[in-house]
Amino acid sequence: MPPFSLLISFTLFWAFTISRAAVHSCSSLPETTASRSSCPPFTSFPPFPFSSSPGCGHPSFYIKCSSPYSIISVNNLNFSLLHFEPNSSSLILSPQLPPIANEAPNNCSSLSIPNHSINFSGSPFRVSDSSCSRLSVLRPCSPPNLPNCSYCPWECKLVKNPAQLVQDCDYTHRVFSSEQGCQPDVLGFLDSFLKLGIQVEYDEVQDSYFSSCKACQANNGVCGYNSSDPDKSFICFHSKSRLSPPWIHENSFSRIAILSSIFTLTCLLLAFSVGIAIFRSRRFKSATELEDPTTLFLHRHRSASLLPPVFTYEELEASTNKFDPKRKIGDGGFGSVYLGQLFDGRIVAVKYLHSKQHHTNKSFSTKSFCNEILILSSIDHPNLVKLHGYCSDPRGLLLVYDYVANGTLADHLHGPKSLYRKGSLTWQVRLDIALQTALALEYLHFSVVPAVVHRDITTTNIFVEKDMRIKVGDFGLSRLLILTETSSTSGSGYVCTGPQGTPGYLDPDYHRSFRLTEKSDVYSFGVVLLELISGLKAVDQSRDKTQMALADLVVSKIQMGLLHQVVDPVLVLDEETINGVDALAELAFRCVAADKDDRPDAKEIVEELKRIRSCTRGGVRGSNSNVSDVAQC
Repeated sequence: MPPFSLLISFTLFWAFTISRAAVHSCSSLPETTASRSSCPPFTSFPPFPFSSSPGCGHPSFYIKCSSPYSIISVNNLNFSLLHFEPNSSSLILSPQLPPIANEAPNNCSSLSIPNHSINFSGSPFRVSDSSCSRLSVLRPCSPPNLPNCSYCPWECKLVKNPAQLVQDCDYTHRVFSSEQGCQPDVLGFLDSFLKLGIQVEYDEVQDSYFSSCKACQANNGVCGYNSSDPDKSFICFHSKSRLSPPWIHENSFSRIAILSSIFTLTCLLLAFSVGIAIFRSRRFKSATELEDPTTLFLHRHRSASLLPPVFTYEELEASTNKFDPKRKIGDGGFGSVYLGQLFDGRIVAVKYLHSKQHHTNKSFSTKSFCNEILILSSIDHPNLVKLHGYCSDPRGLLLVYDYVANGTLADHLHGPKSLYRKGSLTWQVRLDIALQTALALEYLHFSVVPAVVHRDITTTNIFVEKDMRIKVGDFGLSRLLILTETSSTSGSGYVCTGPQGTPGYLDPDYHRSFRLTEKSDVYSFGVVLLELISGLKAVDQSRDKTQMALADLVVSKIQMGLLHQVVDPVLVLDEETINGVDALAELAFRCVAADKDDRPDAKEIVEELKRIRSCTRGGVRGSNSNVSDVAQC
């Protein structure tokens, strides 16, 4: 193969040199190598006014070629160039945010929304009427679904007035109808709007560059600009002499014959090399699939098209700097988690399962690995961690997730910086965290068919976003609740399996009977509620033996009417908060009942948490509140 590669390189070099029509200042730059694959959406060299070479084309239309979209910068904000129609004066642009590592510290949005208004003033571009109209009719449904405004003031402004997103649209296309464009999730709509792109237009008649370029092109020149002289910025690059070896003469028969021979030889060599590469690739892939029981297991239980993307071991190794210990952000019994950056710039968490330990752990790691892929590939919820892909390799089993930059709930409650972090865990934030976790459980238990039992709801598996929203993760122990005839006819569904979970959160009913139900998650969630109320760990060996488990400690205090002794002292207790703590403690007390039939289900929990939250926020104090609302609180 090496001699063929050298020969191909040599022939391509001569073919390129001989067939060059002209060399000028702009076409000798990297722009000449642009193609559909390297500089989309253009099918060949970017035409005027665009250019991928500095100093060429129009200064406002300089693009950086990349895949899948080229980048254009307007007023110091980068945009992906989604679409350009030849012979048209309009573009479709989508703002491109910087990587997470370079974001401003207070940028709390996890969506593709810039942290300030998009401004095209001072550039040749004007936002099209169609794009502005889409924003002008957008309104939040009443009541608006606002984010945490103390952490995200810009997002709150956008929810109230979405037209602020694009400065030119804020006042020129204002529509005052409150009934049009009602959206329950304004930020999600704006995120989708930006991903589809903003249509902008430019006026050739009003720009002297275009008229100057036409005269330049009429004289066989190439259009460019001089950034160092703003008064005479337009430059017309004129063609230079041809580059051609002395033994090749233009329009001669020998030139045509030699070029044809080189082209034919090059094509044959390329076809032969590609064929060899494809044959080796298929043989290697087939051998790998036959030898990898994990891949066979996944494809046997789910269609390959429904599984998440597959990464190579080398890709994930490079993304984590060879699993650098400095990038380790978590460590558990079955794997370590590393911070990684993929080739497309996405910041992710890469979980490396310990598959090379002794046989028992290796077997469990493989089972946990497949289980997590099969479950996460079938669910989608804003409060559940998303699986971006996986890698099954003899060197290790790897899972690629969302990276949640603000740690876990356990870090905030019990970690080294817990005293500092608890300041952000106000009573309202704790209620929101409890409600979002309950919504995730409600989705797993009632919206997924068959239902999913997470089996490890703990504060270490609840990940906190920058705006204090949460995502539940780690589905390695989860089970699909596929009922047998015996279980389905007994009145409540269950599967028989050996008890597994985290001490302090494990359902005692499940531990005794080996019968796993959704109520096992409810018990674990009840312990999380007790942690939110008390700030204490689920298990603490420094406590008395009878109170080592948090559930035993708090339940005994509740029964004796001494709940106030275990309430987290960090909480500022006013009348509303005390009432909310009492109500949440009563809900937690029901969730950790010894008999599973005495526990509420996830739907009941969600409704009760919504009621508690509305009461403690003064939701029934307004003039519109009625007697039944007051009675419920």
